Amino acid sequence: MRRFGRSVLAVALAVAAAIVALPGTASAAPTTVGYDVSYPQCGKSLPRDRAFAVVGVNGGIATRANPCLATQLAWAWQSSGAIANQPRVQLYLNTANPGELLTQVTTWPESGSTAYGTCDGTNSRACSWRYGWERAQNSVTTFFGPAAKAAGVETSPARYAWWLDVETSNTWQSGSAEALARNRAALEGMTSYLLSRGARVGFYSTHQQWAQIAGSVDTGSILTGQPSWLAGATTLTGAKANCSKQALVPGGRVTLTQYVVGNLDRNSSCV
Repeated sequence: MRRFGRSVLAVALAVAAAIVALPGTASAAPTTVGYDVSYPQCGKSLPRDRAFAVVGVNGGIATRANPCLATQLAWAWQSSGAIANQPRVQLYLNTANPGELLTQVTTWPESGSTAYGTCDGTNSRACSWRYGWERAQNSVTTFFGPAAKAAGVETSPARYAWWLDVETSNTWQSGSAEALARNRAALEGMTSYLLSRGARVGFYSTHQQWAQIAGSVDTGSILTGQPSWLAGATTLTGAKANCSKQALVPGGRVTLTQYVVGNLDRNSSCV
């Protein structure tokens, strides 16, 4: 997963590049550390010892696939599963809402039913919701499905926990309460699609980033009650402390926290 504030790097490595595991350290008990990886780790050595793994389906933006998704999925399924309440393999999707840039967006919806009425192609809550639904649908069916099949692993979206990666480095609307409402609608559309496929859904962000993008979530929103994966820590101690922080949405719970050591994103379970 990309760290907050870091620019998107272009990675031009082959999907079939072999992943060479880093040497493990002998220990009496299996590790409880999880890792998240995506396109920046293409062709790089990945940890051999891991309790669970989170794999990015996208290549930095919602409309692009992770070119190493198949090989990283195969690696993830070799995780030990040592933490009973953390799924051995989890996934994350990049999110965005480029509705303020309609003339530059070829994937903005022009029609479709939504939780906010019918989309008419304008920068509205309805079309923002539809944009989110379609981006999630495309990521699941066009990016994830073929990659999982190629890796010989579970292809059903319902077998995975899916995290929505909410970062300011992607394109979002801003400047008004209505802009934040449209951003929330896009996240609601993505969440609605994933839930319709039987998947579990949660949100990855920091409180600062979430407030800037989504603002306050109403208790009647479909976002309410979903779990949080909090970023921002640089040590395991800091990550464990973040487990006690408030969730990103009402009724939610922090179940996972991230901390960065060197060039690898590590994760600590809160459950």
